[in-house]
Amino acid sequence: MQGPRRDTRGIVAARELFARVRFRRHLPCAELRPYLEHYWLIDGVLDEPYTSHVVPHPSVNIVFEHGYAHPEIAGVGLGLFSRTLRGRVRVAGVQFRPGGFRPFRAEPVSRWTGRHVRLNEVASSLVLDADDQVAALDRFLLTMGPVADPQATMAMDLVQRIRDDREIRRVADFARDAGVSVRTMQRLFADHVGVSPKWVILRYRIHEALERAESEVEWARLAADLGYSDQAHLVRDFTQTVGVSPTAYARALS
Repeated sequence: MQGPRRDTRGIVAARELFARVRFRRHLPCAELRPYLEHYWLIDGVLDEPYTSHVVPHPSVNIVFEHGYAHPEIAGVGLGLFSRTLRGRVRVAGVQFRPGGFRPFRAEPVSRWTGRHVRLNEVASSLVLDADDQVAALDRFLLTMGPVADPQATMAMDLVQRIRDDREIRRVADFARDAGVSVRTMQRLFADHVGVSPKWVILRYRIHEALERAESEVEWARLAADLGYSDQAHLVRDFTQTVGVSPTAYARALS
């Protein structure tokens, strides 16, 4: 990996958010890169409150924010995540690769799914007030681990295949191609990713639809590209996840 990814997958109305705050991604040190997607940093001063919305990745995050005595673990979010930003905003986050959090916590990742849990290891100010936030985040995480876990590596590789290959549509076929039973794959994902393989497939479909909505898109064709049997099923999943229909979302962006 030469640098952090530059897409906006998962961020609803990304251009509106970026017009109000500064958003950056940074890679961690070499020892942590097998487990992390990137660090993300947000700062700015808002004249009026703004509510941001994110369709979460199948990833655990650790979030540092002013006003918190300690950082918090944000498990995989099952629904739309919304946060109202006010006044001076300064947030630092760690986004783990799907499956990459387990080497730092020897517990099933499903324990954190849909939850935000305070950590006790370090005060948030140690990261937020550091001159070099990336180096401070590196030091913080290296004190937590990681401990090598071949099962976590397998889970990370399987999720990456789902992310990269839009032809992966059925868990049974995917498990067979991976050389494991459906039950084994489901257990692996519950323990190391926090959600089921079917959930991951569906979530990446919605991320792709959100990204494509930024430009002209023929929704029936996109539905077929993403493996939906028809446009109605894409509209249903998109509306349930984002809160508005694909056409309404695209119209609001324009």
